[in-house]
Amino acid sequence: MEWLRKLFAFNKEEVIEIEDPMKYLIVGLGNIGDKYDNTRHNIGFDVVDYLAENHEGKWKTDTLGDVCEIKHKGRTLVLLKPSTYMNRSGKAVNYWMNKKKIQRDNLLVIVDDLHLELGKLRLRAKGSDGGHNGLKDIQQVLGGNKYPRLKFGIGNDFRPGQQVEFVLGKWTAEEKLKLEKLIKKAAEASKSFATIGIKYAMEQFNR
Repeated sequence: MEWLRKLFAFNKEEVIEIEDPMKYLIVGLGNIGDKYDNTRHNIGFDVVDYLAENHEGKWKTDTLGDVCEIKHKGRTLVLLKPSTYMNRSGKAVNYWMNKKKIQRDNLLVIVDDLHLELGKLRLRAKGSDGGHNGLKDIQQVLGGNKYPRLKFGIGNDFRPGQQVEFVLGKWTAEEKLKLEKLIKKAAEASKSFATIGIKYAMEQFNR
């Protein structure tokens, strides 16, 4: 039975919209534009693209981003690729949380992390932005850092002063050989977050 999303008050003209606990917003962070395709900074886009493709979801360009809804074990996963560019990700996240009536605990932000080795995952219920501009903007817009995030390690194989070039750079041929399997694992972690909860998903994928 579909979750009841509207509660009718005694005054029949008044409708109170409530959050749906079976609905989740899975946000992949990245930058729009061909020049950013297949770059390390766009790994969030890659993970939600994988989720959409493997659940026969269809992307739709909408307000502040591309959106796709898929179903998984009775849950509705709203996938989002913000079109606001990385540094303004919070605006898109906040808009779609409100539009889809999604509670903060049901938000998951997928983001690249150069402090982790390639493909290593870190699922967290909250935390600092770690210097990541996308997380920093989301924190400012939402008014705090208490929201779940999935960090995807991209490694740190760069020389001093070359951090920006590395993060915005394309994957190497060697990295591409490993990438599909790693993206699949991140997608599974995202679905587990929605089905078994962040505590047990952390135990499973943070090893």
